[in-house]
Amino acid sequence: MRVVLDGTPLLGPRTGVGRYTAALLAGLVELPGADLDVAATAFTWRGGAGLDAALPAGVRPAARRVPARLLQDAWTRSERPPTEWLTGRADIVHGTNFVLGPLSSARGVLTVHDLSYLRTPDTVSAASARYATLVPRGLRRAAAVLTPSRAVADEVIAAYRLDPDMVTPTPLGVDAAWFDAAPPARGWLAARGLPERYLLFVGSAEPRKNLPVLLEALRRLRADAPDTPPLALVGPPGWGPTLDTSGLPADAVVTVGYLDDAELRSVVAGAAALCFPSRYEGFGLPPLEALAAGTRVVAADIPAVREVVGAAAGVRLVTPGRWDVFADDLAGALGAALAEPTDTAQAAAGREHARAFTWRRTAELTAAVYRRVAG
Repeated sequence: MRVVLDGTPLLGPRTGVGRYTAALLAGLVELPGADLDVAATAFTWRGGAGLDAALPAGVRPAARRVPARLLQDAWTRSERPPTEWLTGRADIVHGTNFVLGPLSSARGVLTVHDLSYLRTPDTVSAASARYATLVPRGLRRAAAVLTPSRAVADEVIAAYRLDPDMVTPTPLGVDAAWFDAAPPARGWLAARGLPERYLLFVGSAEPRKNLPVLLEALRRLRADAPDTPPLALVGPPGWGPTLDTSGLPADAVVTVGYLDDAELRSVVAGAAALCFPSRYEGFGLPPLEALAAGTRVVAADIPAVREVVGAAAGVRLVTPGRWDVFADDLAGALGAALAEPTDTAQAAAGREHARAFTWRRTAELTAAVYRRVAG
């Protein structure tokens, strides 16, 4: 069975969707006895040349270069050109990132990572807002839909009135390297303006991530405890209003920026706690990876995060509510996490929870859907 996946998320800095796509591709080619011929395409003009280098071993490129915006515009208006015109023959075409183009004979599978463009439209970029048009078209073309969590599956079924049998949750996985992650060296931290003890946020600085409420929680926490460690912000540049750090010392918030995978694992392993106050998520991979690294988590109690890490040791979930109340409650949870002594048994239990999430399982569930829709 020839399967072609959208590899566009592999190009450029790896966000959560890029990591999902890379791990899924690698997992599919590693499945024992698999009858899958796995290829990947990229719907881009400028970045297409970098696809070969970005693909995991065993995955073939299948791409004809085309401007992404022109292609999306065409697919919004019509059913031309068919995706196979770009990829060559395929039995299955898998849109890994919200978009599934027209198909001539292949069966389509579409991954919908979240419904932020519907649930929190004020927090998404103009590019993501286009999903309000592109996703319904992709769903009409798809024989099956994948989501990262049951929470998103239920939302997709309700929002688009889909047959529940059409939608399959395929939970994300944790790379094995997370379980062996070690804190950064003092020199590495010092070079980035960080002490040995720090709080951590991982993600892009976009409105959905709710960084303003985290900064307010930090203000309130420091008002009671001036020795509160700084907050390190790790992730690619985001968009939206500039973060307001007024009322905080200059060294209370440190923007580290984008890190490669090895550095990211290390900085998470060294954190006193990972802070994850998002308004909305489709899965919540950073909290799960933090548990794998033995790090405590303070997160917003939202459906997907509750589903993924809510039952784990070392996790404090804070109910979102009115902004000032949420900030107070978040400050209290962070203070409690910082005050709690090191607990190796708790860290071990958190790691054990994270071990249940593997990319091998993601690939197995996805391959089962491919076979089902291929008949």
